Amino acid sequence: MTLHERVAIAGVGETRYVRAPGSGRSAIALQLEAALHALDDAGLRPQDIDGVIPFSLGPMIAEDFITNLGLRDLNFSAITPLGGASPVAALQCAGAAIAAGICSTVLLSVGRNGWSGARATDRTADMLQFRVVNTFERPLGAISPAQLYAPMARRHMETYGTTSRQFGEIAVTMRRHACLRPNAVMQAPLTLAQHQASRMISDPFRLLDCSLESDGAACVIVTSAERARDLRQPPVLLLGVGEGHPDSPSAISQRDDLLTLGTAKAARKAFAMAGVTPADIDVAEIYDCFTYIVLCQLEDLGFCRKGEGGPFVEAGHIALGGRLPVNTHGGLLSQAHVGGMNHIVELARQLRGQGGAAQVAGAELGLVTGYGDMGDGAVAIFRRG
Repeated sequence: MTLHERVAIAGVGETRYVRAPGSGRSAIALQLEAALHALDDAGLRPQDIDGVIPFSLGPMIAEDFITNLGLRDLNFSAITPLGGASPVAALQCAGAAIAAGICSTVLLSVGRNGWSGARATDRTADMLQFRVVNTFERPLGAISPAQLYAPMARRHMETYGTTSRQFGEIAVTMRRHACLRPNAVMQAPLTLAQHQASRMISDPFRLLDCSLESDGAACVIVTSAERARDLRQPPVLLLGVGEGHPDSPSAISQRDDLLTLGTAKAARKAFAMAGVTPADIDVAEIYDCFTYIVLCQLEDLGFCRKGEGGPFVEAGHIALGGRLPVNTHGGLLSQAHVGGMNHIVELARQLRGQGGAAQVAGAELGLVTGYGDMGDGAVAIFRRG
């Protein structure tokens, strides 16, 4: 079975993104607001939703949506426990359920209190995917994502000559794009010198190599391609999708290859289903928990060869007006950290031609990725309907 052009994004919604202590809004309240925005965007009612995929790391379950939105007859619910790859993996899950006739319209949701809520840096103690990390990495002091991924970035630097300034080019570009988005948390321009002067978090990651902690929620509604054509917005058709897990998926330190993510496997599947190549992509929304992860995914996706990510970003190719505009909303680095669901929202808007000041002219084909905590990857390719 293929999902090629069988399902589409019909509605998107998001809340205001903020970094404000004590905002008083729970992650559940934020997700309900984003869900209502997505329904309105699509021209649907809560009763039209018969499938729900909440974020695997969030507080909401299907029953919360039923109770609070008044869903009448939910036929399908699931979670996709791939960390930051979950929202893009959920696109595949929703598409499969719709194509199989199990349900017709699925709501995908992410909401976080990353700034105002309680934050624990020792994430490895609570998350199931870190069970093996607790044996191999945690005893050495690696208790946060920055510490887990820093050796991957350092290996790339030592192997290919990649520099911190090249990581900085990614941060600066994301900030430039965020400044075109009123809903982005970070609105002040960023220079390469400021990036280089920011404090070290976990060598080679500086503060400005790291994604934001923020409050907010985003939701996406997926339905059949046929039904989407009858709704309020131009449909954004799914061409191809895939997920992949790195070799030795449970412990980074046990891998023979630190420099290839699950994205590489997911990309092969997604491009094959879509029937397109990296050269055909007009705009990409790439999961950016850290600057290096963007660079590594650019290589794994085939936009440049392994080891050439540094020169690729340094040449300005990922900026608006470049060969491959990336994260036109500012991404997790500068818009907000919403588990990557905001990347899907942004891609839908770009392919509808609703990107505002950050619109990529003539964008017809776009790609979005997710990246999970131990290197899981998910990739989806869409076209304007």
